[in-house]
Amino acid sequence: MPMIRPENLRSGYIQDDVEEYLYSLLPKRDAVIEQMEDYAAKNRVPIIGPAVARLLSLLVQISGAKRIFEMGSAIGYSTIWLARAAGARGEVFYTDGNPENAKRAQESFRQAGIAKRIRVQTGDALALIQKASGKLDFVFIDVDKHQYPDAMRAALPKLKRGGLLVTDNTLWSGKAARPAAADDKNTLGVQEFNRLVYASNELYPVLIPIRDGVTVAQKL
Repeated sequence: MPMIRPENLRSGYIQDDVEEYLYSLLPKRDAVIEQMEDYAAKNRVPIIGPAVARLLSLLVQISGAKRIFEMGSAIGYSTIWLARAAGARGEVFYTDGNPENAKRAQESFRQAGIAKRIRVQTGDALALIQKASGKLDFVFIDVDKHQYPDAMRAALPKLKRGGLLVTDNTLWSGKAARPAAADDKNTLGVQEFNRLVYASNELYPVLIPIRDGVTVAQKL
């Protein structure tokens, strides 16, 4: 079977044939999304990929989320899926610390015809979410992994009751399940996030072992 999912979407713990089968089932994406996937594969840019993107899209549609805050957006791949799922009345906050990423993302938003739904902000996502006005329906965490515990702490007060906190890379190529070295701040950050989210009396979480692990939690 030819490789359907590129190297940058390898899970690190799912059997290759199972993962290839999963990606083989996915419908063809439109030109804008395919262009972004090609760019990410060629330039080793981390994106959530179409399998996880469909999960996020479904969660937005089921929950009816309209105000969505994305903590760590890179080239805006997941932002487009979130904005499309939220519909014309949606408001999605894009955040990234790299102005070049934001510039590339804005061009993709324009091409996708959804630029008006997206608020582009550059800087520290943890600081930006604390400045966001009003309550949020949906928060997606995908910042540097050592920041995950602090990202959860920053996001929770802004999330409405019944809202969804969704976090990518929570199995971290399977490393989250193994003892981490004292200097492996990213693995330690993911492990501490996983401990905190399941210990929280404010959240009802489920860790889904798709791609690199996605944790979906509802605020109680």
